[in-house]
Amino acid sequence: MRIFIALTYYRPHYSGLTIYVERLARALAERGHRVTVLTSRYDPQLESHEVRDGVEVIRLNVLMRISKGVLMPAMPLWALKLARRADVVSLHVPQLDAAFISLISRWLGKPTLLTYHCDLRLPKGLIHKLANQVSHLANRLSALASHAIVTNTRDYAENSSFLQHYLKKLQVIPPPVTLPAIQQADVSAFRQKANILPGQRIIGMAARLAAEKGIEYLVQALPLVLQRHPHARVLFVGQYQDVFGEEVYARKLAPMIQELGEHWTFMGVLPPAEFAAFLRQAEVTVLPSLNSTESFGMVQIESMVCGTPVVASDLPGVRQPVLTTGMGRLVPVADAAALAEAIIAILDDPESYQGDPDRIAQEYASERVAALYESAFDSISRK
Repeated sequence: MRIFIALTYYRPHYSGLTIYVERLARALAERGHRVTVLTSRYDPQLESHEVRDGVEVIRLNVLMRISKGVLMPAMPLWALKLARRADVVSLHVPQLDAAFISLISRWLGKPTLLTYHCDLRLPKGLIHKLANQVSHLANRLSALASHAIVTNTRDYAENSSFLQHYLKKLQVIPPPVTLPAIQQADVSAFRQKANILPGQRIIGMAARLAAEKGIEYLVQALPLVLQRHPHARVLFVGQYQDVFGEEVYARKLAPMIQELGEHWTFMGVLPPAEFAAFLRQAEVTVLPSLNSTESFGMVQIESMVCGTPVVASDLPGVRQPVLTTGMGRLVPVADAAALAEAIIAILDDPESYQGDPDRIAQEYASERVAALYESAFDSISRK
C-alpha cells in the first residue's frame, strides 16, 4: 500500500505529535508499505529529501511563519502529486494545509484518514487569534472531506468542542509507544550523567518548556514535597531553550526555578536509550497539563511501561492512562497543593501504584497501532 502522510513538522522536530507520526510511519514501513511523509523544511539545514528508517521524507521550503504554523508555497503542487499516486492519504492535525490536501484527495477519490491530535490554543494577540480562526476553519474542512477521523480516546472526543460534532466518523486508536530495551549499565550511565546521588528521590517530567504544560505548578509544588522528602529532585527532560513562541513563559519561570537550586535539573532532549533509563530511574513522573492542547500524553504510557507511576491532570483523554491502569494519581488542573500531595503519596507508597507494564507495552506497541491503522485504511478504502 502506498501511504501519503502529511503534517507540518516531522523529526528531528521534538513534540508528541512528531514522535507519534515518526513511530507510526516507521512501523507501517516495517510492515511492507511504501510510506511518504510531506512536511516543512522548518530548519534550512535539514535535507529537502531523505529516507529515514525506510520512510521517504520530503521537506518543503518555508516562506514565512504564521504563529506556530508555516507557509510553504510548493505545498499545493507536491500535495497533488503525492495524493495522485497514493492508495491512501493520512493527515495529522493541527495543520493548516490539511484542508487543501483533504479536498484534493476527495476530488481524486483517495481514501483519506484524518488523525486529530489535539485542539489548538495559541497565546493572546492579533496574529495568534487570526491563526486560531484559520486553523479552526481548516480543521472543519478537513473533517468534512475526510472519510474517517482517528483520535486517542473517546473521552477526549466527547469533551472536545470540535470532535463532538464528528463522532459518527470517529475511530479510536491508541498512540504508538516504542522504547528501546536497556541494561542496568545504561541506567548506571544515566545516573552518572545526571549526577544522581544515593538517597535522592527523583521526580521526572518530560515535555517542551511550554505554557500549556503547567510547569509552574510543579515548580510551586516542589517546596511542599521537600518538606516531606528533603532529598527530592526534579529532572526535566525535553527542549527547554529557544522553544518557539514560549520566550516570555521561559523568562517568567527562570527565577522561580533558580530558587530551587540543586533540586531542579534540566537534562535537554535525550536519545532513546537515555530517555528509557531516565524513566526507569524516576520514582514518579508528572504531567500537569492545563488544557485540551494535551489530548493524551504518551509519556504517561512510556513511564508506565518502565514501571514508573504517574501524576497527571484530570483532563479528558489525559486521565485515561491512570484510570485504565491504576498506575498513578489524578489531580485537579492548576492545583500545586494537590500536585504535591499526589507526588508525596506515591513517594511514600510506590508499591500501591504498580500495574502490569508488560500488558501496557503490548497494548500500545507501535506494531499493534500500525495494524489498527491498516484496518482503518482498508475500511475506508472499501467504502
